Amino acid sequence: MSTTNHPDRAATAADAVHPFTVDVPQAQLDDLQQRLAATRWPDAETVADTSQGPQLAKVRALVERWRTGYDWRATEALLNGWDQFVTTIDGLDVHFLHVRSPEPDAMPMVMTHGWPGSVLEFRSVIGPLTDPVAHGGRAEDAFSLVIPSLPGFGFSGRPTGTGWDLPRTARAWITLMARLGYDRFVAQGGDLGAGVTEEMAALTATTPTGLAGMHLNMAMFWPTPQEMAEATPEEQQMLTEARYYDEVLSGYAKQMSTRPQTIGYALSDSPVGLAAWIYAMFQDVGGARGDAEAVFDVDEMIDDVMLYWLTGTAASSARMYWELAQGQWGPPAGAAPIDLPTGITIMPGEYVRKSRRWVERRYTDLLHFDQVAAGGHFAALEQPELLVEEIRTTFRRLR
Repeated sequence: MSTTNHPDRAATAADAVHPFTVDVPQAQLDDLQQRLAATRWPDAETVADTSQGPQLAKVRALVERWRTGYDWRATEALLNGWDQFVTTIDGLDVHFLHVRSPEPDAMPMVMTHGWPGSVLEFRSVIGPLTDPVAHGGRAEDAFSLVIPSLPGFGFSGRPTGTGWDLPRTARAWITLMARLGYDRFVAQGGDLGAGVTEEMAALTATTPTGLAGMHLNMAMFWPTPQEMAEATPEEQQMLTEARYYDEVLSGYAKQMSTRPQTIGYALSDSPVGLAAWIYAMFQDVGGARGDAEAVFDVDEMIDDVMLYWLTGTAASSARMYWELAQGQWGPPAGAAPIDLPTGITIMPGEYVRKSRRWVERRYTDLLHFDQVAAGGHFAALEQPELLVEEIRTTFRRLR
């Protein structure tokens, strides 16, 4: 990986923005090939489903594609086809895509990925959002996009101390948008990206930030005991699925929130271990629960793994969960409602879903709410066209 005009950071202005180019040394790819070929495989699972984790046959098939048919250089070219930059904020290098719209009145929007996501998560929404006319849409729906890599993820810097939690990341994103000259913008996110976006909204309630509205494809709050006691049948089903996620599927989060360094050794040393760790999420929480390949392109899943493997960020990204565990997951019970204009999209495959009445109590200026017919946790990858329309609908009233 390289940055143009990188030479001497000390000689540049503190808020300098440097063009960035991905250029992975061939030796790194050769080392990966050797590691894949030398994989020491475990025994197959002793069940006929995914209740013990990703099935050996599925992971072996993915790794065989990775080893013999996958082309990283094509993905590298895709990344380099977008304008990429690095800037230092609060002592940490932040990598981001900055894809400007050809439309002069385009609305600026910062989009934030989660774990195990990356900037590549948005590959299929970038074109329609920035150039809607070229994709059958209307010029007045155009956005200029800023898509950062979270601290410790992808090509962003890896924190060397504690404290890079969601609120600190939110402050960094606000600084980033101001540094790029955007004095009015909107924000979008899911998973950890939803948490960052909500923290930006919380900051906006007390300090002028330029944030005019947000769209979430996952709401981070938990229902109150009273709401759970008074749940409708539909809400009871939501609570049942959320409990299943917490009790059965969230082992990765419990490990990373308590012992990220322990799992970091394995994930940093074994590409297949890292791939299985990430593949489990595509399998478990995608729209076709238990069948990752029914929803995701295999090469796109490998692309995502590569953004962690090549950058050595398996441990540093896991630490974001440890940072979250030191504080509060989502808004605390009884937190003041958010009055920032908000749109929320609920996808049926998402395990942690929220009802409209729960949402309306917490977002007092609800521009848009929709329980759509398809999709799971990875909205931008699974249902890009649907997500694009949800975002457009949310922000039309703010233009």
